[in-house]
Amino acid sequence: MSKYKVFFKSWADRQLRKLPDALQRRIVGELETLAHNPRPRGVVKLAGHENLWRIRVGDYRVLYEIYDDRLVILVLRLARRKDVYRP
Repeated sequence: MSKYKVFFKSWADRQLRKLPDALQRRIVGELETLAHNPRPRGVVKLAGHENLWRIRVGDYRVLYEIYDDRLVILVLRLARRKDVYRP
């Protein structure tokens, strides 16, 4: 299996940089595991969206899209559980 590349939308990158260093490292570590397997156990495909997935990292949720044809994972948003689904 080929390794996926992980990219961040600018909004998600800014959200990540605002977090404490320890939490940043934890989230980045989870995203590195997604590069090897973008659909690990515990990942949820969100209903009502064609290509939107969610992974849980503590109290935070990371929303991302998977593009299998290009081997790309695009991180769209990360936030606390109570805020991640708000527009």
